[in-house]
Amino acid sequence: MVYQVCREIPKGRVTSYGSVANYLGAKRGARMVGWAMNNAHQQNPPVPAHRVVNRNGQLTGKMHFSNPTQMEKLLQQEGIEVQKDTIINFKTHYWDPSVELNL
Repeated sequence: MVYQVCREIPKGRVTSYGSVANYLGAKRGARMVGWAMNNAHQQNPPVPAHRVVNRNGQLTGKMHFSNPTQMEKLLQQEGIEVQKDTIINFKTHYWDPSVELNL
């Protein structure tokens, strides 16, 4: 279910591990969502793991990509500015599955 929610994140938007967990009814499950994102790169259909960050907009999962700068590059390709591993204007790009989805 984590991957299904993350596949719904629109291009140019991001969410947090905690927001996904909260949507799935596991309010304290952010870490579990993070572990799922670590394995997201092997899923088919693909999961846009680069769109899931911590609650402060920091790219804490970047070390799980094939290249440590890949997460930032993917976000920048979608028009999201990143500086010092943190999304600029995080609240502007934030997507809340609890508001946006009815899965």
